[in-house]
Amino acid sequence: MEAKRPSGPPPLNMEIGEREAEGIYSNFVVISHSLSEFVLDFARVLPGTPKSKVFARIVMTPPNVRALLNALETNVRKYEEQFGKIHTLDENQAKGIGFTSS
Repeated sequence: MEAKRPSGPPPLNMEIGEREAEGIYSNFVVISHSLSEFVLDFARVLPGTPKSKVFARIVMTPPNVRALLNALETNVRKYEEQFGKIHTLDENQAKGIGFTSS
């Protein structure tokens, strides 16, 4: 009799550095793309500040962006099931913050 092997990928062992564990706050992201990659520039827009700074640039392949989108949709659904609907700002309230694509 053969032992049954668990299906699916093996568990992923990840390590996070002290600096990365603190996280980076972002209330604005610019998304651009080419045939082979997506670029997400995460920034922070502050009131009264004429210039915003990009704090993180993430470059991903299109298949990985699709996987990220699916993971975000799943997690937003789980969040809303637990805590209730996430209310987004209307266009006037969100002026200068949010998401944009180029």
